[in-house]
Amino acid sequence: MAGGVAGAPNHNASNHDAANKKASQPSIAASAMFSDFDCSFFRGPQAAEAVTLETVLKKMDAVAASFHSTQASFEWDTYAKVIDEIDDYETGVIYYRRNGKDIEMKADVKMAGGSLTSLKPEPKFVLFTNGVIRIYEPKLEQVTVYDLGKKKADFETYLVLGFGGSGQDLLKSFDVTYAGPETIGGVATAKLQLIPKSESVRNSYNRIFLWIDLEKGISVQQQFFSPQGDYRLTKYTDVVVNGKKIPDDVFKLKTTGKTQTVMPRG
Repeated sequence: MAGGVAGAPNHNASNHDAANKKASQPSIAASAMFSDFDCSFFRGPQAAEAVTLETVLKKMDAVAASFHSTQASFEWDTYAKVIDEIDDYETGVIYYRRNGKDIEMKADVKMAGGSLTSLKPEPKFVLFTNGVIRIYEPKLEQVTVYDLGKKKADFETYLVLGFGGSGQDLLKSFDVTYAGPETIGGVATAKLQLIPKSESVRNSYNRIFLWIDLEKGISVQQQFFSPQGDYRLTKYTDVVVNGKKIPDDVFKLKTTGKTQTVMPRG
C-alpha cells in the first residue's frame, strides 16, 4: 500500500532526520569557529578619512614644518589663448630649498619645443635667491636680472605653492576652495582653487589650481591662469622631499667670461 502500513514506524523519515542532524554538525562547528575569527579583511579596507579643505591644509602645515628641500623633474606647458593651443613645452629639473626664512629656487631647463615630439636641447637656467630672479641663457651668453624689490613677497607667494609653503600661509594670500579629488599620474590628489588676494598678483595670475599629493602634502601639478586667458601648466614627477642635501653649487649660475648681464627697467 502506498505510503506504508498505518501506524508502522517510518524508517525513511528517521533516517532522513538523522542525516540532517549529522550534516548540520559541521555547520554548527564552523559557525562556532568563525564566531571568534576576525573576518574584517573580507569586508575590504576601512573608509579613508574624508578629504576636506581643512585636512589638506593641515597636511601642508605638517610638511612645511619639517621642509628643507625638494627636487623634481618638471614639464612646463604654455597655452596661448589667441591661438587656442599649447605652443611651448619645456622640460628639466627644479630645486627648492629653505635658506633661513627664505625659499630659494633653481630651475634647469634642458629641452624645449613646440610639441613634446619636437623637443630639442635648449638649456636655460632660472634662479631665485635674495629677492632677485636671474635667467641665464647660455646660447645667448646672457643673464637677465629682475630685482623684485617690494614685489618680492608677491612673487614668493606663488613661488612656494605646494613646496615648503604652509596651508595657513596659503589662506593668508589666497581665497582657497577645495575643487575635489583627482588622480594625477596615478597619484591621489586634492585639487585646490586659489584666487589671489593681492591685486598685483592678480594682474599676473588671477586664478591658480594646485593638485596636492594627499600622502606627501606637496604639489604634483599646478596651473596658472593669466587675466588674458593664457595659462602655464606645470607637471612634477620623481619628486624627492627632504632627501640628500642639495649642493650649494646647484644654486649658482655657471656663466662664462663672455656672458653679459641685462637688467630690464620696470
